[in-house]
Amino acid sequence: MTPHITLRAPEPDDVDRIFLWENDLAMAEAAVNGAPVSRLQVWNYVQTYTADPFGAGELRLIIEAGGRAAGHIDLIEVDARNRRAGIAIYIAPDERRRGLGAAALAEMIKYCRDRLDLHQVWAHVAVDNAASLALFRAVGFRPAGRLRSWLRRGGEWVDVVVMQYLRHTLPLTGGATAAASAGD
Repeated sequence: MTPHITLRAPEPDDVDRIFLWENDLAMAEAAVNGAPVSRLQVWNYVQTYTADPFGAGELRLIIEAGGRAAGHIDLIEVDARNRRAGIAIYIAPDERRRGLGAAALAEMIKYCRDRLDLHQVWAHVAVDNAASLALFRAVGFRPAGRLRSWLRRGGEWVDVVVMQYLRHTLPLTGGATAAASAGD
């Protein structure tokens, strides 16, 4: 059974949870910056949030399940000319293994296809992150290549698999039932 989720814009009530998520050490390993963020930085982000992915070049939506924030899903490097964007997802540790990631990814892909008219969505996934690779495959992403020594973890370099969803060649799977809303 697919869990009921809602994708929504970040709200001031989400600041404390976002602060915890952004400073999760496991997440820091996958992040480009990897530096801790302050609660004030999160507060300022939420206060100045824009739901225009083409203007901002990004879009963050909160994954809500059972009336509480369970994680977030982000579009990054949104490219209006080439109709593509990267995607990243974070599910809080206490919310994992409930199908929320697959439901949120499927819903975001529908949003990208139907509302943003994107041709493709891509993700970089560490080769040793079997759960994430399986998650992206489950909603229709396919491996498109490998980037060698792309992520640095401690003193070691890790390859990533470029996972890609192409709008016109792959069906959407995953069967999410939630409605995406980005403040419009």
